[in-house]
Amino acid sequence: MNSVKNSSDEIISEEWGKRNTFGVSIASEITVSDVHINLGDTQVLSNINLSIKPGQVLSLLGPSGSGKTTLLRIIAGLEMSDSGSVSIDGQIMSGEGIFVAPEKRGIGLVFQDYALFPHLTVLNNVKFGLSALSGKEAEKQARRTLSRVGLLRYENSYPHQLSGGEQQRVALSRALAPRPGILLMDEPFSGLDSRLRDTIREQTIELLRDTRSTVIIVTHDPEEALRVSDRIALMQSGKIIQEGSCNELYYRPKSRFAAEFFTELNTFSAVVKNGKLETPFGPIVANGIGEGKKATICVRLSDINVEISAKPQENLRKSRTLLGQVVKRRFMGIVELLEIYVHGHDKLIKARIKAGILPAELNMVSVSTNISSIKAFEDK
Repeated sequence: MNSVKNSSDEIISEEWGKRNTFGVSIASEITVSDVHINLGDTQVLSNINLSIKPGQVLSLLGPSGSGKTTLLRIIAGLEMSDSGSVSIDGQIMSGEGIFVAPEKRGIGLVFQDYALFPHLTVLNNVKFGLSALSGKEAEKQARRTLSRVGLLRYENSYPHQLSGGEQQRVALSRALAPRPGILLMDEPFSGLDSRLRDTIREQTIELLRDTRSTVIIVTHDPEEALRVSDRIALMQSGKIIQEGSCNELYYRPKSRFAAEFFTELNTFSAVVKNGKLETPFGPIVANGIGEGKKATICVRLSDINVEISAKPQENLRKSRTLLGQVVKRRFMGIVELLEIYVHGHDKLIKARIKAGILPAELNMVSVSTNISSIKAFEDK
């Protein structure tokens, strides 16, 4: 078997990622209805409602302590909620006096620490979940699964002899070997070297789409959620505050928290007057924020346009373009981060632009944005 070595000194088999599909699952639908759970006086989850269609990849996204892993464990049957229900393909797994054991839910699990058995070989770790098959059939299926992730040559090795990326693939193989209709993954890529993470993540998701399992991934990384998901459920303080497609959450956030979670923002304070909010780039419609209410104006760094200023100040004002002075610029490789002082505004405007488009010695620029890129959220 040929292999290649990447920049992290990780051996990745050339078989890993090939489409020699080892088996297709019958994807299941998951429905979570009005789930609540408290820990003493602390509300861990509140009013959780979620529906994941067969074959979808959904990310539970949010900061630490938002309830992501607890929700995943309730779906898996590893924890019980105080109220509400979890159903798979219309059958109640928990709730209404019913509780189906985790091993009977048709669910595969991949934990953050991989949870491999240190005393078992790679092959026997993968065989562990195949007890319903004969010894010969279980071994055949385990080898087929290991081959799919490029680790067959390590079948007689032990977990401690493998790198982090290889252990992650063994854990994935063990979860997929029984061909579950649902796969639940708790921060599966967080322990990987940053240079390796993108490759392993991309190949893992390709494999999961090949198997057609319904997948839920817990992550705190918004970029990861955007890369792997069909839909995202954004959580905060035990609640799902917004759920939808990647485009919906990124371009149509329903709260300042949602907007800020995906990208750094320029923020400005404003008060609604005559149904409008005044921004540095001109007035915008308040869109349902009441008269006299305070609001926060948000503009993404990537939505700030920066150009060499060639217009007189009066013409700039008429075109809603500001004249600014670059007071700080930081080279980041592909992009450059700028901080710009604009006369009459107490906050610097930050911009993220493609590196190399502005001369190194330039410090006077014109700054603008598309009005449709400006978001406003009422201060609570």
